[in-house]
Amino acid sequence: MRGPPSFVLLAALLQAALGRAVQEDLTSDSCSPPQLSLNGTDAEKSEQRVRKDYSKVREVKFSGSIGPLGEKRLCKIKCIGGQWVGPLCVDQQDNGRYQPLFKNCKLEYVNPHIVVTFKNISIHKAGVVFPHGSQLQIRCKELGLYKLLGTSNPRCHNGEWSTRLPSCVPTTLLTNFTEDSPPTILIKIPSGSASVEPGGELAVFPESTLHFECLYPRRVGSPDWTWTTPLGQYLTGWAIASEERDWKYRLSIYYAKAQDSGTFTCATPRGITNSVTVHVVAVTCDPISVSGMHLTVRVEGTRLGHKAIFRCPVGFAVSGSPNLTCQASGKWSAPVPRCEPVKCPPLDAPGGLDEPHLRLEEHNNSYGGRAVFSCAWGYKLAGAPGMECEIDGSWSGKLPKCLPIQCPPPVLPVNGHLIQSEAAPGMDGGRYAVGSLVQFACSGAHQLEGEASIICTETGFWSHPPPFCKPRCRYLGEPDNGYAAPSKFSYEPGDELQITCNPGYESRLDQPRPKCLPDGRWSAPLPNCTDFTQI
Repeated sequence: MRGPPSFVLLAALLQAALGRAVQEDLTSDSCSPPQLSLNGTDAEKSEQRVRKDYSKVREVKFSGSIGPLGEKRLCKIKCIGGQWVGPLCVDQQDNGRYQPLFKNCKLEYVNPHIVVTFKNISIHKAGVVFPHGSQLQIRCKELGLYKLLGTSNPRCHNGEWSTRLPSCVPTTLLTNFTEDSPPTILIKIPSGSASVEPGGELAVFPESTLHFECLYPRRVGSPDWTWTTPLGQYLTGWAIASEERDWKYRLSIYYAKAQDSGTFTCATPRGITNSVTVHVVAVTCDPISVSGMHLTVRVEGTRLGHKAIFRCPVGFAVSGSPNLTCQASGKWSAPVPRCEPVKCPPLDAPGGLDEPHLRLEEHNNSYGGRAVFSCAWGYKLAGAPGMECEIDGSWSGKLPKCLPIQCPPPVLPVNGHLIQSEAAPGMDGGRYAVGSLVQFACSGAHQLEGEASIICTETGFWSHPPPFCKPRCRYLGEPDNGYAAPSKFSYEPGDELQITCNPGYESRLDQPRPKCLPDGRWSAPLPNCTDFTQI
């Protein structure tokens, strides 16, 4: 995939072809105003001013930022034949002449077992775009444990890589010593120092001692060491230690010298090989200079293969490579890192909380800071109500959820029923959300005792317990020419009515007293008061 270069000031061209030859015609009509942008934003919004400023301009020069490292170049566009042509940028490899920008190359995929380096900067992610002429250096992460297949230094040429990007093949130690795998080569340096270079070579400081151990099962056969150094004579053979003699075939280089530079290859009886290329060179790097706050460093030394190990105090993290190695180029393997405050992913940014009902009551995403949560009305937290930002820049737990608060279905009283049920949004499976209202009524000869209406509250419980429906006998009224006692709106089971007649009136002796029965009926009708002269 190919992409355009990134410019600090980018000229969008009008129907201009980069690859064709165009002759400059200074007598042609002027070009229309170029559409200029500064970091993606229109540089001049007043079209009349642009027309005034550019009507007689034949060239526009600007600073270009090329490639993933932001290499600065002077670039320009030219007005030719009424059209803007370019961009053309200064090519330092061509005596500073302006050259058209060729197509970029994109690093589509980074194998997890390889290390990609560009101008002493490690590239960790895929998708990085490289300008024409860029050359990568690729090696396997663990020299000797993997064998590189392919070219270690592909170059970008007008949108295409010169070769297919290499891959790393696991060796015997990683494949349970299968006979069709390349042999593993373990590298040991008992004295001296060495550095694995971006291209996969082993750069060794003079007078170092090296042991290359080719791992292969002795019972299957004996591997063989070969080398390209014309004058080299090296001691080879199976390891002496009893626990190693059956699977380690060693080659040793003592007090390495420049003439020991070359490629050392171990071949299995089947002819499958793995190699280590050695380059003996006396190189030292510049002393490490630490100027950033909080950063501390422990340096082994400044010669080839020596390391510098950086640390940050608690609450800060190393931004960059924490371990640098002095390489054969005389440069450290990466720039000096910085100490950056440990930060957890912000939760108050757009999209930080994917739960629509979750609210932040407190938010501090620095190391040791807390995030405290609450839920919107009608919802309750499911999970921890807070999290802490930990030393690795991650939150101590998962975001809680907000679940709707629901009340269980109300218990219906015996001989009662619901006359109204208003469920607020969130009713689920017969349960009621906060704010839901229910009303009760009794059937037949029963009377409601308790609250006739109850509401689902934020506690998940109803505002009142369900009412009861108790049997009651209705008020029978007063008999003619008399009265009944006691006089109540309703009567409980067991109540009896005492009938008292007015003077001159009597009730019949055989008429029983009305008694309220458990089913809400009277045991007898209301007695009458009759004129005693008619009895």
